Amino acid sequence: MAGEQGNYQDYMPDPNMKIRDLEEKQRYLKNQLLLVGRNLIDIKEKSMRDVIEIKKEIENMKDDMERVNSLLSIVSEEFQKLARKDDVELLAKQLRMLRPSAKI
Repeated sequence: MAGEQGNYQDYMPDPNMKIRDLEEKQRYLKNQLLLVGRNLIDIKEKSMRDVIEIKKEIENMKDDMERVNSLLSIVSEEFQKLARKDDVELLAKQLRMLRPSAKI
């Protein structure tokens, strides 16, 4: 019977060893969780910086578009004030007809 008890003890894990293994596993999981949390925070901060930068770029683009629209509006108004090619050609013909001839 004593021999059987010795063999039985060999197969039963030591409770203290099992507790140490569980504590080590818990520390490992805690460290992993902290790493994941830190990575998540870093990713969130980077994303927020990127979003802010993109918003600034969009605002700059909007300002540029407003300036381009304003410039196009001014150019369009100026083009309306200019004479058309047909009108200029007609005036040139009329001036040639009114010019006294040099032979006379």
